[in-house]
Amino acid sequence: MIEQFESIILALMQPKKSEGAFSLFDPAAQFDTECTDQGGMAQALNAAFLITLSGPRHLEFEQAKRFLTRLADSPVWKDAARFYLNGINLIHAELSTLCQQDPDFSNRLKDLSAWLAEKRKKNLSEAAEKIWSVFFPEATGIQANKEECVEALRKKRTVTITELNPNPISDPAQEILFTSNVLLTLPPASKSQDELRLTDPLKKELLKVAREPQLFWYDHPIQIGVEPEKNEVLHGLRGLSQTMAFERGHGTASPHDRLTCVLSVSVTHRGLRGIANKYLEEEFAHSNSLRNMDVYVFTEADTQRMVKEVLAPAARFYLKSDEADDLLSVLGVDGEYGRHYSFLKAIAAFWSVFIQPKIRATFKIDLDQSFPQEKLITQTGASAFEHFKTPLWGAYGLDRRGQPLELGMIAGFLVNAQDIGKSLFFPDVLFPERALSPDEYIFFSTLPQAYSTEAEMMTRYNTNKLDGKKTCIQRVHVTGGTNGILISSLRCHRPFTPSFFGRAEDQAYILSVFPKENTRLTYVHKDGLVMSHNKEAFAQEAIQSAHLGKLVGDYVRILYFSAYAHTLTNDVSKLKEAINPFTGCFVSRLPTTVVYLRFGLKAASFFNTGQKKEGLEFISVGARRIMEALDFIRGQNSLLKQTYEKERLGWNLYYDTLSAIEDAFEHNDEFSLELQKKAKNIVNQCYVRLGSK
Repeated sequence: MIEQFESIILALMQPKKSEGAFSLFDPAAQFDTECTDQGGMAQALNAAFLITLSGPRHLEFEQAKRFLTRLADSPVWKDAARFYLNGINLIHAELSTLCQQDPDFSNRLKDLSAWLAEKRKKNLSEAAEKIWSVFFPEATGIQANKEECVEALRKKRTVTITELNPNPISDPAQEILFTSNVLLTLPPASKSQDELRLTDPLKKELLKVAREPQLFWYDHPIQIGVEPEKNEVLHGLRGLSQTMAFERGHGTASPHDRLTCVLSVSVTHRGLRGIANKYLEEEFAHSNSLRNMDVYVFTEADTQRMVKEVLAPAARFYLKSDEADDLLSVLGVDGEYGRHYSFLKAIAAFWSVFIQPKIRATFKIDLDQSFPQEKLITQTGASAFEHFKTPLWGAYGLDRRGQPLELGMIAGFLVNAQDIGKSLFFPDVLFPERALSPDEYIFFSTLPQAYSTEAEMMTRYNTNKLDGKKTCIQRVHVTGGTNGILISSLRCHRPFTPSFFGRAEDQAYILSVFPKENTRLTYVHKDGLVMSHNKEAFAQEAIQSAHLGKLVGDYVRILYFSAYAHTLTNDVSKLKEAINPFTGCFVSRLPTTVVYLRFGLKAASFFNTGQKKEGLEFISVGARRIMEALDFIRGQNSLLKQTYEKERLGWNLYYDTLSAIEDAFEHNDEFSLELQKKAKNIVNQCYVRLGSK
């Protein structure tokens, strides 16, 4: 089968010599071994990889292979060269294994090889479908059958309600803990120290941090020192404040009600941990328009105090846990997206036990989002708070296969700010109508994303088939903000996102409860619960600066989702069928092959458009991060599997500890009351004042 694979890559990596030929591009044009500048060397290295994948029939094969081997011993280029050489071996091994296990895949590989060899004109859409059939089957058939696909997915997601929630949320201001995450990174490269609106001590600290390596990559972190109008945390909190003011005027909140909002703080560089609180204090001091809420900011230091002073002592005392400190360290906010995402759900249970028993749910937003209240009233007939009161949230039902479901989570959806004038129900991801870039012939998640956006998020409960009373749909595809969970469901099912997920933490959250055979926890789709997505309006520089890190994170996402699925279940095909098309497309049968091909073609595209600096950075950062990810998922008892299993134990201990403390409260246990004092003290120290009340 390796011969067929090499013939496919050879066909795709050739100049178009005849009218019937189809190729993505010609890497030989980028294979210049005489280059001396770093960008040129990186370009040649990447081209050599793609040529070598094409096999011995490529005219430059021997020279490309020698070039890779020689650079593998170079002090400067050894890491990148070994990354590529290792990739070739991993791809061959992965393909051989899958062909042995799956005759159908082997036949598709042969068919693609034969089709590419045919001497006839090939159109682009046909080429995409043929190539996707091997590397990205999740996309096949969608473009030509959009309406049928959307209808089929809605049918698949339909839930028959067996019991509406008899006690739904009735007072969102008092019963929902709103949460979000503050992502901090270094100041914009375009600003000098003198331009930063910061105190001198902060500027000094930032100079030290700038010399540190970056540890974590986020989509569009807040750049310290950015102008207030471009600062996401100020934007997001201002939006919540306005939401509360509107609800008071609308009669869905009392004049004295205040929202409670918990913010976690995650940083891209270790040295920012000590700066984060001081920076936010300075930003909030400049603000005079944030009212109507109580905000608590939790750093990693605060979460570790929660563990060391409250949770671990309780686990040792009530549950006799010898590993409490280690296992409960799963609670935290620094690191990849998964870590703070799980914290922002789990904190609601802590809050209801120690701080405010009235809290019954949590709802997470992203700070670049806001509720368009006037349009919600006009187009949906309900405000944000009124949508939260739906008895669908907490209902029970049956899926199309008859499996019982608990709709303990709720999911709204987003409309892009520039589209909100058209309608609240305008998809934030549209079916693509553009030409594909070379790497998108290998993996094109935008297509299933648009498909599931239309099928799931755009569903309205206005037909007999879907009325929002007897029937609704469950959501698999959710966004990082605009979703929530009831604390009763949280404590019963204990979902979490493992801390190693640096992308799609929202998609990963539900996977931890999927392999259940009994009543399964899922999201209910709330039609009309819409937030405006405003990131394009004020965070352009942050988005651009994080672009390469986000790209690489998308490749790591494929490796992690694919390995995680095998950790969760022995029947990956069943899990994948349940979460297709969008979430499932990242659970690949050829994760290493797809990642390496995407990576090589994307790097080539940078060089092809003259972006040598970006291409060099992409290869330098990407090779390191992907190799680390491959090491993390390697083996039957991989580090990924070990991490997941340990974190599952940690979250189980967390919820067991909260239950033990609650039981102790009922008996006025002295130790539990002391723990409550410590918990309240920690939380009170996290309180921040926003403008004037």
